[in-house]
Amino acid sequence: MRRKFIVFEGLDGAGLTTQATLLRNWLISKGDDTVLTKEPTEGLIGGIIKSSLRKEWITSPMTLQMLFAADRTHHLETEIEPALKKGKNVISDRYILSSIAYGSEDIPQEILRQLNANFRKPHVTFILDTQPAVCIDRIKRSRHHIELFETEQKLQTIRKTYLSIKSMFSQTHVIDGNRRPEEIHKDIQKIIGKI
Repeated sequence: MRRKFIVFEGLDGAGLTTQATLLRNWLISKGDDTVLTKEPTEGLIGGIIKSSLRKEWITSPMTLQMLFAADRTHHLETEIEPALKKGKNVISDRYILSSIAYGSEDIPQEILRQLNANFRKPHVTFILDTQPAVCIDRIKRSRHHIELFETEQKLQTIRKTYLSIKSMFSQTHVIDGNRRPEEIHKDIQKIIGKI
């Protein structure tokens, strides 16, 4: 498998980072040069986004989505596209579907789709479908603060949106994220192995 752009999507606490890391490690063990990255990025714009999500800096929902789009543009230009051109696989922990699923809480989905319409489409997308109550429990065990969208009621709505937009990209696979990480990873391995 060469030059594949693989994306993990889902609720906060769904296990995206865990599964993205497991897949990266597995691909490397198979001899596939693979880069792991995430959104929001660690750069300047990503830092502003994170401060907004932590409620340290307050802005409008539209401004926040414009920042996500700017961060994604920079991410593609500086990390994703160069790695793909070098023949590496790229795994991203969050991408376009996250902007639509979370952003449509406050902004019409059509506007968000237009804002993200010209970005590279992933080759494979995994939506880790995890119950909001499970996600909240995981979040509470992993860190001491709750971010902007992290209430069970909001996560229920966002989960429904993820499931409603799963056909936006071909090769999108909904994976049961309520299980042990090893079981989830085995399912992902099987799908990647067929590509």
